[in-house]
Amino acid sequence: MLKGALIGCGFFAQNQMHAWRMIDGARIVAVCDMDRDRRDRTARDFGVTRIHDDALRMMATEELDFVDIATTVGSHRMLVQAAADAGLHVICQKPFAETMEDARAMVAAVQGAGRTLMVHENFRWQSAIRAAIAALQGGAIGTPFFGRVSFRSGFDVFSGQPYLATDPRFIIQDLGIHILDVARALFGDVDRISASTQRINPTIRGEDVATMMLDHQGGVTSVVDCSYATRRSPETFPQTLLEIDGDRGTLRLDACYRLVIQNAGREHIRDVAPPLLPWAERPWHNIQESVHLIQAHFVDCLRAGTQPETSGHDNLKTLALVEAAYASARDGTRIDMAGW
Repeated sequence: MLKGALIGCGFFAQNQMHAWRMIDGARIVAVCDMDRDRRDRTARDFGVTRIHDDALRMMATEELDFVDIATTVGSHRMLVQAAADAGLHVICQKPFAETMEDARAMVAAVQGAGRTLMVHENFRWQSAIRAAIAALQGGAIGTPFFGRVSFRSGFDVFSGQPYLATDPRFIIQDLGIHILDVARALFGDVDRISASTQRINPTIRGEDVATMMLDHQGGVTSVVDCSYATRRSPETFPQTLLEIDGDRGTLRLDACYRLVIQNAGREHIRDVAPPLLPWAERPWHNIQESVHLIQAHFVDCLRAGTQPETSGHDNLKTLALVEAAYASARDGTRIDMAGW
């Protein structure tokens, strides 16, 4: 049985705790948060008896195999380094790091310790997205040449995570990182990116609309667009929608989880809606299911001694796209990803 500890007991970490309870061969034996109410409530709700307010002390005193870091980004480098020093495997919430320098240092630290590092980049693990990836890789529309990965919503994300309204960088860093990672999962790595941003909501500090164009190494051009300023009904939060053209047909992931594939003059429609897990609630259930899937993948990789799909090393490429997108939007330039 793999023994883990949760560091950070905030809003999203509750999903992670629910998911850990579903996974055979791993359990959370300790929780840590500097906020007493959050850590005590989490420990009580999930039957954890080992409670800490100091992550470094916890890692030094508890018998652990891994830590699940669910804190905000500013603490990640220190915590990942400490976990590496303690000889622990690490799963770390996104955004992985504040800078590429920090990200590379974290990857190097865990690699140097001979342990596994996975970034909790869960959007590509949503079952509807996995179905689209499988269809694409199976040749359902031939060789793709164009794609659109879209997340547009007016959902109030600030009520549950009020700090998002105060950050000078919002939608690309918080949401766009997921959508860019989905584009990489679908179409491969990126040679060039250009981006533009807008702030429509005057009460927040950062951008809430972003449009990015990516040239992928395999020849696909994709458009990644994100908005938390879109007013429409029905509301599609938190669904990611897809449109992909290939040389033999088209693929769409439409609202309400309809996967539509058109080829050879025929149309195939599948319902790829995620299951509603016992602890999940609509409309969050697609993200909540993906939390379970990615954490189960982490455990499978630890058992097999293999690298996770969203390893720290892999996530450097997604994080570099985030940084390049901000640079492009700031300077009005197209960014070559070589060297990032």
